[in-house]
Amino acid sequence: MFEINRRTALASLALPFVANRLIAEDRESTPTIGFGFGTYGMKTLETAEAIRVCAEIGYDGIELALMNGWPTEPALLNQRDRAEIRQQLRDLKLSVPSLLESLPCLRTDQQHAENLERLKRATELAHDLAPESPPVVQSIVAGKTDRWEQTKGRLVDQLSDWAEVGRVSETVVCFKPHASHAVHTPERALWVHHQVDSPWLKVVYDYSHFYLEGLSLAASLKQLLPITAYVQVKDSRGTPAKHEYLLPGDGETDYRELLTVLKHAGYSGFVNVEVSSHVHRKLDYEPIETAELCYRRLAPLFETLGILRPKVA
Repeated sequence: MFEINRRTALASLALPFVANRLIAEDRESTPTIGFGFGTYGMKTLETAEAIRVCAEIGYDGIELALMNGWPTEPALLNQRDRAEIRQQLRDLKLSVPSLLESLPCLRTDQQHAENLERLKRATELAHDLAPESPPVVQSIVAGKTDRWEQTKGRLVDQLSDWAEVGRVSETVVCFKPHASHAVHTPERALWVHHQVDSPWLKVVYDYSHFYLEGLSLAASLKQLLPITAYVQVKDSRGTPAKHEYLLPGDGETDYRELLTVLKHAGYSGFVNVEVSSHVHRKLDYEPIETAELCYRRLAPLFETLGILRPKVA
């Protein structure tokens, strides 16, 4: 008969604890992909309400819009406001992975100087809200697709200034390729990034713009993932010259494919719903209902694909 001695018995009792510890360590080392919603589509809500709503719906993070007229414009937030937002985020276990600005390049030198000051204020807010892990600060760069050769050198110079602000503040600054703008393809984004050559300048990937340009989701995402710090999602239809941006799920984007590529690539970051002004400026627009709808449409895909999210990991 098989006999269990004392040492064997103790070892067998320890096995569940060892297994649980190994599982916990494995989960900690497994990349997670957070799912967030942006206040660009919540302009009419007080900041505290927007944060509460996103947490209650189930989002892992909230992107704060910093443009003029939004409640979280840095100039409107004193130190007490910032401390209250930071505490609410912590209490609700909600991340702030990104701050959204609008700093169009290739305009006057004065506007570029003003944009740099806005960028500095944004990076200060990033550290005030999440000092342990400051969110990225992102913006489009604007410009015109057909003026690329005439303007690309100046664009590199201006984005180099963005990168310097990022370096000094230790904050990642991102530009977003955009349909019909100067940087409208992965190739141009990669070229600009290579010319600037700074770890503080990254890219935001948003397939809605590449869709309008007739580009493949998987191919464009794989091209840009090495320099991508953040992913935004929405749908689109039309052409670069005449188009409309839509809520995720109202167009033809395959979000299962997008999330699958991110998972297999080991992406560890956020996927964030951006509600375009094409949507949130409509008279019948409801921000809370929209946030709920987008969650119902996309959140189940994370579970179906076996993607760990930060609140679950």
